[in-house]
Amino acid sequence: MTGAAPKLFDFATVFDDTGDIAYQPPTIRRSYSADEVERIRSEALAEGERSGLAQAERDVADALADIAAATRASLSALASVAHDHRVGSAGLAMAAARRIADAALNRFPDAPVTAALEALAREVEAQPRLVVRVAEGLEGRVQAALNQTAEAIGHEGRITVRADPSLPTAAFVLDWGDGKAAFDPAAAADRVAAALDEALVAEGQHAEPLIPASEADHG
Repeated sequence: MTGAAPKLFDFATVFDDTGDIAYQPPTIRRSYSADEVERIRSEALAEGERSGLAQAERDVADALADIAAATRASLSALASVAHDHRVGSAGLAMAAARRIADAALNRFPDAPVTAALEALAREVEAQPRLVVRVAEGLEGRVQAALNQTAEAIGHEGRITVRADPSLPTAAFVLDWGDGKAAFDPAAAADRVAAALDEALVAEGQHAEPLIPASEADHG
């Protein structure tokens, strides 16, 4: 027995028990006018442009975020480089200053003790005797320089200079009984260097920004 060919499901209008339309297939248009085609084409193009523009804007925003992150990282690295440069520059300046100071003290080894006597004039004016120890070989030169200073401040004849082999050039120890003053150029230079190092460490990388805030805000 040969069966009938199967019938394809027909999505036709379906009515319910009351006779109302329960389902009606959409009408499929077979043709469009030229104006309709142009309108549909324009709408599709506009939608495509809006979609492309939105994607482009998202891409630009992502790129700007990447640039901002890279810039922050670069500025941090530059701050570290700038700090290292400051440390290096300070070290170079200290080395140059020590060379200049050493040359000056070698040429004028009596200058520090003479300046000290002038600064302490009021404090030692009532003392009957001052004893000054200096590097060996400089006692004669220092004695002559201090005699001139002592005469100017009213201490003439009360200063005795003695040699001390343990003292370097330009160093001295001034003793007036009730007190004492001393100077060691190497130790003084070390204190200055230590103070500079402490200042640089305290400053760290928190010095003035490489880019002023006003420029960064408008950049």
